[in-house]
Amino acid sequence: MAVKYSKAKLKKFRISILDKMDEVSNDMDDIKEGLMDRGNPKAGLSQDSVYSVHMADAGTDSFEQEKNFMLMSRESDYYKNLALALERIDKEEFGVCVLCGELIVEERMIEVPNATKCVDCKTKDKLNLK
Repeated sequence: MAVKYSKAKLKKFRISILDKMDEVSNDMDDIKEGLMDRGNPKAGLSQDSVYSVHMADAGTDSFEQEKNFMLMSRESDYYKNLALALERIDKEEFGVCVLCGELIVEERMIEVPNATKCVDCKTKDKLNLK
């Protein structure tokens, strides 16, 4: 592969990605705590919650649980994508667009380290999906 980032830049990207993975891991720990409702373990999870609290409160509890599950899923997916980015660094394929083979601009890779497409290809890809 002729187009690739230097080993020094890949090392900087690796450090940045590992920092982001730590942040995501901490966020997932916080979400897990939110999923474990310490006040009323049955709130929002069963019909018992309807009898133990006001129905609106049970609905709010249920909504919060669903929101936390969605956030956990999203963070988990992002963590996995960051891990895949680390694998691409190991293979020295990080920052190379999978569609056109050109180097993705460094600014994009800093902001979106799990990116696999350059902005042009990503835009074309989105337009083709519509």
